[in-house]
Amino acid sequence: MDTKKSIAIVLGGYVNGYSIIRELYKCDVQNIWLIDFYKSLGTYSNKIIDYSIISPNSYSLKLEIIFLYQKFGKIVLFPTADIHLEMLNEIYDEVQNYCFLPFNQKNLSNSLDKLYQYKCCENIDIPCPRTIRISNINDIDALYEIDFPILIKPNKRKDGHLKVFRNLFLNNPSELNKNKLILINFINKGIVFLASEYIPGGEENIFAYTAYRSKKGKVLNDWIGKKLTQFPNKFGVFSSASNEAPEIIRIQGEKIINEMDLTGIVEPEFKLDPRDGQYKLMEINLRSMMWHRVGSLSGVNLQHTQWLDALGEKPVKTPQNQKVRFHFLYMRHEIINLLSRKGYFTNFRQNLMHADKKYFAVYNRGDLKPFLIDLLYLPRSLLGTWLRVLKRHYF
Repeated sequence: MDTKKSIAIVLGGYVNGYSIIRELYKCDVQNIWLIDFYKSLGTYSNKIIDYSIISPNSYSLKLEIIFLYQKFGKIVLFPTADIHLEMLNEIYDEVQNYCFLPFNQKNLSNSLDKLYQYKCCENIDIPCPRTIRISNINDIDALYEIDFPILIKPNKRKDGHLKVFRNLFLNNPSELNKNKLILINFINKGIVFLASEYIPGGEENIFAYTAYRSKKGKVLNDWIGKKLTQFPNKFGVFSSASNEAPEIIRIQGEKIINEMDLTGIVEPEFKLDPRDGQYKLMEINLRSMMWHRVGSLSGVNLQHTQWLDALGEKPVKTPQNQKVRFHFLYMRHEIINLLSRKGYFTNFRQNLMHADKKYFAVYNRGDLKPFLIDLLYLPRSLLGTWLRVLKRHYF
């Protein structure tokens, strides 16, 4: 197929979207377009043809996809948030003839549900945390009967207008009492939560298997890595990461995505439980995450693998380079952690210094605007973090 008549559309221009743009551009993909709901980092990149700002609904996305299809030809989509997957699923039948949609439409809704993910793990003896479902107010009472500490999180990511916390860590029943009203309010709005046993250990014990699995059910490329630190706390999102991980992460990761028949770019995350030495599934993400450039830096270009597979070309299976240990840092998160998390200087120094090489998530000498814009966001992000810390300590 003539790739000049095809276009890569990246949905979302935050760190993960910008990393996709950088990888595709590096691999000589000539037509890259960005669609977002606001003017994000990626919109400032000189590596895209152009960008579109749309309303966050499936109808607006469908109209934009139709317009770009008429302008360029076949479309290969690269979602970066669960809301993108849900919107694409809603318009699947209307756009599938001229779009490559990187997910299994038959099981997408179930696969986004963490409880379903855990049940699939149990079917094939992959360890996961003990978990209960909280779908109504009466379910909250059951939490008092389980061992604390516990971790509460939505069973599906909510990336739309309804903003809900990613994780709520509760040390004891007293903290549950303080947060009970918050849970009730979200439950009344239709949010379903999962309450899981807390797996002890630091954020450096989180590992990931990331793969591109074709619609024919074959893993065409994959890599493994670990998080070093998270933001704004140990239950947050990526701050720094590494290309180090034990081989069992690859074995368990491939086993679960095959069991669930997942397609596209998929990332099961595991946490090492020091109590029994097992790597337990935390969640499975069905799209590219913020730290996925670790793969490209390791020699495994999953985004380009998807591009080639979508166009009917055969990607080359490439081994991951783990001989050179490197750290991948998002400095805005690292700086905020340094200024807001007690004792974080040790982590900051290790992340910045203790590796053979280091790479930065946004900085690119040939494309400086996204980096400069990201710097402008720093004071606002820092203020927001300080306000959350103050609220947690004094209210």
